[in-house]
Amino acid sequence: MMEIAPLVPADRERWEVLARRYKDFYKTVESDEGYDRTWQRLLDGRDVHGIAAHVDGRLVGIAHFLFHSTVWMDDSCYLQDLFVDEAARGHGVARALIERVEEAARDRECPRLYWQTHQDNATARALYDKVATFGGMIVYVRRLG
Repeated sequence: MMEIAPLVPADRERWEVLARRYKDFYKTVESDEGYDRTWQRLLDGRDVHGIAAHVDGRLVGIAHFLFHSTVWMDDSCYLQDLFVDEAARGHGVARALIERVEEAARDRECPRLYWQTHQDNATARALYDKVATFGGMIVYVRRLG
């Protein structure tokens, strides 16, 4: 049985395992303090939000998202991080997490939910192509610090 719910303090240890695997997948390094700071922000829920997928009581997937305005719309929802434990993939966990983020966006009457992934992430893109539309955009990043 799968349950999707906001992250709670009891999720901390397992959340960090999954968050570290997510960061490893994208070859990004985060300090221990960064994980602590992010966890506190997720629990606070003011500017960023986190949800968890539990299957039979075990945390197997996480999603982090935020809301922001754009030049052309008052509110938009960005699904920043989505990660499912390798052993739980292929069972609808990622789709359920996306659907819960969509529900949060609809509750705020956001006209758009969007996310990005690496062009070579074929596994994720197979799902994303079923649940969303690829807009053809390429993202450039200029690091400022």
